[in-house]
Amino acid sequence: KIRNNLVEINEDGSFILNQEYFNYATGLTMVKERKWESLFGFSKRKVNAEINQEYKDLAFAIQQVTEEIVINLCKEVKKITDAPYLCVAGGVGLNGVAMGKVDKLQIFEDVFVQPAAGDAGGALGAAYAANHIYYDQPRNITGSDGLKACYLGPQYTNDDILKTARRNNAHYEIIEEENILLSRVAKLIAEGKVIGWFQGRMEFGPRALGSRSILADARDPGMQKKLNLAIKFREGFRPFAPIVAIENVTEYFEQEKPSPYMMFVKPVVDSRKCELPSVTHVDGTARLQTIHKETNPLLWKLLNEFQLQTGCHVIINTSFNVKDEPIVNTPEEAYNCFMRTDMDHLVAGNFIFSKNPIR
Repeated sequence: KIRNNLVEINEDGSFILNQEYFNYATGLTMVKERKWESLFGFSKRKVNAEINQEYKDLAFAIQQVTEEIVINLCKEVKKITDAPYLCVAGGVGLNGVAMGKVDKLQIFEDVFVQPAAGDAGGALGAAYAANHIYYDQPRNITGSDGLKACYLGPQYTNDDILKTARRNNAHYEIIEEENILLSRVAKLIAEGKVIGWFQGRMEFGPRALGSRSILADARDPGMQKKLNLAIKFREGFRPFAPIVAIENVTEYFEQEKPSPYMMFVKPVVDSRKCELPSVTHVDGTARLQTIHKETNPLLWKLLNEFQLQTGCHVIINTSFNVKDEPIVNTPEEAYNCFMRTDMDHLVAGNFIFSKNPIR
């Protein structure tokens, strides 16, 4: 039904959407709901309603068609340019399953997905284009990633965090020694505690990459449901991303290259699937992020400390926010989100916040 009614797909990756079924060009919604209901034989799912098989089948079919178009486009680009590398931007670049399959096909030697892919990140490309076209600045291609792992946003000091703590009469302790702080945090995660992690410069883009994150134990089979229902306030099935130090990535995932921006869904190594139930999707994959000592030394050290205590190199990383809200930016936002959810502790700078008085 999708191919026959909604989209015409050509071998070169070009496609035409049947505008009889879409409303985004002239209306306020993406699709014409009554037309879709008539075509597929069921109505739009209501918020919090059960996700039955027909919705799953439709989502799977749309994903398959999307992957076909993306892969055809990539093959056509390769044929036209014979370029060794592919750079991807735009919202479809955030489709980690499709990007993972493009990478696996090895049409290109390497695939780079702009980590702020989508409308917001388009501003970055516009700035680069204007700099080159209108200001005659050279395009300096260095072969290295100049985005600094996307840690480009605001940063707050311990003094800023202290002001927030005092303003809210918060319960906290300050641990000046970094090694002691990381040992405490690793122990808390290993004990099943959920940690709000607020460190360094905020990430640029839609993914929390280890500065404004919620951290938890990927080995806990009940952690996925706990995070979704009691902290993120969303459907219990939604998956979470694993983080792993780049040095250990091949021990857990079928991935050899760095993946610092959480843009690729890759298979979990068979022998590790049972060990990581809260980050392994039903098809045995995960949307992983590799952590690098050069760009996030604190989180890299935390992963190593967690491994020393548990034998496992992997931790859950999800964005520090709740459903329908942006990722927290300031210490005040982080504290408020922490207090409104079932997070156990907030680790901000050298502070460990608790819900109850520290003994």
